[in-house]
Amino acid sequence: MSSDFEAYEQDFGTITAEITNKVGKIPKLSGEEKTQLVLNVDKQLEEVRELLEQMDLEVREIPIQSRAMYNGRLKSYKQEMEKLEKDFKRSRIAYSDEVRNELLGDDASSSESQRAHLLDNTEKLERSSRRLEAGYQIAVETEQVGQEILSNLHGDREKIQRARERLRETDANLGKSSRILTGMLRR
Repeated sequence: MSSDFEAYEQDFGTITAEITNKVGKIPKLSGEEKTQLVLNVDKQLEEVRELLEQMDLEVREIPIQSRAMYNGRLKSYKQEMEKLEKDFKRSRIAYSDEVRNELLGDDASSSESQRAHLLDNTEKLERSSRRLEAGYQIAVETEQVGQEILSNLHGDREKIQRARERLRETDANLGKSSRILTGMLRR
């Protein structure tokens, strides 16, 4: 069983040495080459994590008399792994800072053109806001006119209904009058 642990130790040593070498190169590279190296290191770190898990399983199967020694070695490997991850993280941060500077630019002329572009966009935004505000004002006025028209139409409807009612009453009165007059003529 300890031979498996020692084989894992050799793999751990080889891979961590490669990772350390690559982590040192990350800040010096650029573009696609740097991106590929970052991805490669990330993959190798995952392999090291798996190796540590395997080593942990092996230590659990080792007799109790030797287990303390192997636990100590495993603990130091885990600490080395944490250090590698921190170093990798630092190199990635340096990489991302470099990418950010590359994208944003550090020179003053770029800053001035960005400022001019920003001012132009702000002016366009203000004009659009004024147009929206004017459109909103027109919509409010239109709504008010519409409410007035609806109110007028409601009033007109009531007038028409009253006139129709009077017309019916007048028609009924004329019918009565006609019957009365017809009755008077017959006598």
